Amino acid sequence: MTIDWERVRGEFPALENWTYLNSATYGQMPRCATQAMMNHLARRDRLACTDFLSWFDDADRLRAAIGRLIHCEADDVGFVPNASTALGILLGGVDWRAGDRIVTLAGEFPNNLYAPHFAGPDVEFVETTWERFYEAITPRTRLVAVSLLNYASGFRTPVEEIAPYLRERGVMLYLDGTQGLGALQLDVSAVRPTMFAVHGYKWMLSPTGAGFFYIDPEVRERIQPSVVGWRSDKRWRGVDDLHLGKPEFRAAAERFEGGMIPFSLLAALEAVVGMMLELGPENIERRVLGLADTLRGELRALGATVADGATPIVSARFSDRDVSALSRMLKERRIVVSARHGYLRVSPHLYNNEQDLRTLSAALRDSSC
Repeated sequence: MTIDWERVRGEFPALENWTYLNSATYGQMPRCATQAMMNHLARRDRLACTDFLSWFDDADRLRAAIGRLIHCEADDVGFVPNASTALGILLGGVDWRAGDRIVTLAGEFPNNLYAPHFAGPDVEFVETTWERFYEAITPRTRLVAVSLLNYASGFRTPVEEIAPYLRERGVMLYLDGTQGLGALQLDVSAVRPTMFAVHGYKWMLSPTGAGFFYIDPEVRERIQPSVVGWRSDKRWRGVDDLHLGKPEFRAAAERFEGGMIPFSLLAALEAVVGMMLELGPENIERRVLGLADTLRGELRALGATVADGATPIVSARFSDRDVSALSRMLKERRIVVSARHGYLRVSPHLYNNEQDLRTLSAALRDSSC
């Protein structure tokens, strides 16, 4: 399949005025996503929301599309406003016992560093380096919480390696794919995390608030919902006669949603998922990793230390340059990157091209920062 990447780039209006290399912070939205949001809002006005139950049919169609993207069933997909909510569902639904251990990697995204402290008063929380990860897994370990990509360094957690190791020992795996999915592929049917959560505003090129999660069907009935609402009962579509006593939960992942979901935001996400499926996730990954590899060469030629890896996040260290000042200088020139923990973090996506990389290199070469 031959893809006209310049035509794809033309679907992102922000790139007309910016050299945008910062998808690890925010992804740019394509026109089709904005139009999908507007179409939903126009439908509300046209039909006065009289068709609101059919909006859930739209959401179910999106569940199926996400299933095709990450290789799971539609019933395995639930919607959340962000990844921290998904992590809260998991932490709040486990019967924690004194002495249980939760493990994460040092330098993880703050969600995974903050939330486990509140799992329970007698639950041990351990941060470890990747080099000592397996030493941290003990018979008391019940959960490992990691991201697909480290948000600062770009380190790609070898989830295909650790997932079977943890599963053999009865350890749950929470995987945050907010950083990475959309640029990288993931087959949850092969990895089988306990939960895989994605907030779509980064690499999934969607508005803030459009999030989803996969939860393993073998464990979800053991995880108690932490939010109970009018859609908790499996008969919720019978809106003419709700409140049937204590709710009976469905087996599907929607059991964790509780109430209404952000339909206009999910319409945008559906448009993006459709675009990615049409382009082919394998083609997107090849394109993005190729740009990242080219970028590594450009930055090394400028004296940066850059780690290798199959990751779209390129994190560069300069021995004699202030990366925060560099980031601010570049923004003044309408070139957008980030500074994170001493790294100049550059994160190209499918809408970038080689000219963007040359523009960045030229600006860094000319800078006195």
